[in-house]
Amino acid sequence: MSSGWSLWVMFLVVLNMGITLFLFLWGPRAKIPTLPDGTSGHVWAHGVLREGVRKLPLWWLLFSASMFVIAFFYLYLFPGFGNHKGALGWTSHGELAKAVAANEEKLDPLMARFRLYPVEQLAADPQALQMGKVLFQDSCAACHQRSGKGNMVLGAPDLTDNDWLYGGSGKDIVTSIHDGRAGVMPPWASLGEDNVDNLVQYVLSLSGSPHDEAKAAAGKPLFATCAACHGADGKGNQAVGAPNLTDHIWLHGGTVADIRKTIHDGRQGHMPVWSPRLTEDQIRIVAAYVYHLSHPADASSQ
Repeated sequence: MSSGWSLWVMFLVVLNMGITLFLFLWGPRAKIPTLPDGTSGHVWAHGVLREGVRKLPLWWLLFSASMFVIAFFYLYLFPGFGNHKGALGWTSHGELAKAVAANEEKLDPLMARFRLYPVEQLAADPQALQMGKVLFQDSCAACHQRSGKGNMVLGAPDLTDNDWLYGGSGKDIVTSIHDGRAGVMPPWASLGEDNVDNLVQYVLSLSGSPHDEAKAAAGKPLFATCAACHGADGKGNQAVGAPNLTDHIWLHGGTVADIRKTIHDGRQGHMPVWSPRLTEDQIRIVAAYVYHLSHPADASSQ
């Protein structure tokens, strides 16, 4: 904290405690006008309830005075008065570091066991799954939902099926979490509106969805532009994260409007890098949980 901020904090502390002391000393001595019956004259419920005026009880005064004195001891023992570090040397950072160290000490034997197995085998370990679920919900659920079913609005893929953009092996999933992914679908508005419409119908035909056959036939030659990433058969390419267009799983939606927007305007997808936030062990545990989401039967049989 800079000297200027330290002085400002000290000023606020002194001001607040000074006002508190003034009110504490003045309050019991304040003269409040009262009626002969000892009330203030304020009434409620058509005069049934009347506001009385009484002195503060002694126990309340003593308790308040003790709390005021304790406040000075607190500011002496703990940081709170500007740059004063406190006689105990306590800091929130130090408290957090101790808690983290104690937690890691408890987890070390468990993590050592987890390191012995590949991600696919960890996906069958109840303790790894329990830990992975917590880490997943804390780090991944914002985009992929707590259920892992993804979000078409964001282009976050469903992790509970067996359709993978960059591969679904344990190693592939670890790489996706550790290094992140960046996918780009370029816009093809330059093809012209009619050609885009024809291409939409051809893409629909690849998955066997209802489509206009004439437009699909006209769009088939145009798909050569897309084949560089999606392959001539439209089955995608995990090396570049190009999705499979022959199934009924859609990253941004499979309606005519959704597909047209994807082709016409392009799409951008970003999976953030999690290595700065999660440890190597935590990444493997999350990967095991993600693997389990798409292979529940396989994982339970291992």
